[in-house]
Amino acid sequence: MPPVALHHRVHGPTGAPTVVLGGSLGSTTRMWDDLVADLSAERRVVAFDLRGHGSSPTAVGPLEVADLAADVLALAGMLGLERFDYVGISLGGAIGQQLALDAPDRLDRVVLACTAARFGEPATWVERAAQVRARGLGPLRMPTENRWFTEAVEAEHPDRVRRTMDDFEGTDPESYAVLCEALGRFDVRHRLGEIGLGERVLVLGADQDPTCPPPVVRELAEAIPGARTATVADAAHLANLCRPAPFAAAVRGHLS
Repeated sequence: MPPVALHHRVHGPTGAPTVVLGGSLGSTTRMWDDLVADLSAERRVVAFDLRGHGSSPTAVGPLEVADLAADVLALAGMLGLERFDYVGISLGGAIGQQLALDAPDRLDRVVLACTAARFGEPATWVERAAQVRARGLGPLRMPTENRWFTEAVEAEHPDRVRRTMDDFEGTDPESYAVLCEALGRFDVRHRLGEIGLGERVLVLGADQDPTCPPPVVRELAEAIPGARTATVADAAHLANLCRPAPFAAAVRGHLS
């Protein structure tokens, strides 16, 4: 599939080092607002919507994660970025792995957050795609919220949670299903040893993440030669929204 022109937002000073932010399945650029505010004083920060998410064009399948990585490279080319830092969470982290395999010469430093080299059994994703095509995203709202946020965050920051889940439910259902199927086929476990970025890769986990729990994140980090690893405490799958300050501190420390 040819790349598509992704909706994106650019913040920060022109000419500064650039970091590109890739979000999770069912999210929009708004998921990065806290990190953008933290980084944009000294960096050019680019946040994009995945196909069929936010204001990006809808996804037409079948697609692979490699196609989504090609979208990021096309966006970088359009913005005149020869090299850039990349931060990706969940599906965005899968895209980061693909970028590190397909275009390592375009990357400076990479953060792979709350992600995996394989996201469970493919049949699970096929089933989820079929469910969304039949009934939309509404029935998935609460189960997804429970994976993305801890109970403490739901109680302390209800507006943040509600806004995030409204964006989730606003995702184009067919595009969501297409990307579910792409995630189901994603498996780069046998290729992680090819990633030659060494300590320029940070694998960042969350201690209460039910989707990519600490053993999965540790396995990913150990398979990438020289990769660094860290953990955000008291956070579920969307660690950047559960604990914005510690997440930003880990990212900032790595990019610096």
